[in-house]
Amino acid sequence: MAKILIADDALFMRVTLGDILRSEGHEVCEAKNGSELLKVYEQEMPDLVMLDITMPEMDGLEALKALKKIHPKVKVIMCSAMGQKAMVMDAISNGAYDFIVKPFEKSKVLESVRRVLAMNF
Repeated sequence: MAKILIADDALFMRVTLGDILRSEGHEVCEAKNGSELLKVYEQEMPDLVMLDITMPEMDGLEALKALKKIHPKVKVIMCSAMGQKAMVMDAISNGAYDFIVKPFEKSKVLESVRRVLAMNF
C-alpha cells in the first residue's frame, strides 16, 4: 500500500481522512499547514499528498506550487469545501491531479486515491 501525507489545519479532517486511508491499508503521515507539509514531505517522501486548499501560514495553493518546484512529479489531491471551485481549478492548473470535496465520502476518497496512485509519469 501507499504512504500518504495529509495536510490540513483541522485535526478532525486529518483524523477522518486518516481513518479512511488506514482502513485500506495505507500508511498515513500528517502536516498542520503548508509550511509543515514541505518539511514532512522531505522527511517521509510519501507516494501521495492530500492537501487542503484553505490553511494558515501557507495555503494549499502556495504549498502545491512550492512542492511542485522541488518535486515536479509529486502526486497531489486537493481537498476543498463546497464553493471553492475557482481555487480548485487554479490548483489543477498548477499540477494537482484530482480534488475531493468536504465532507468526505469514503468511496469517493478511495476512488480518487486509487486513480491518482495508478498514474504513471
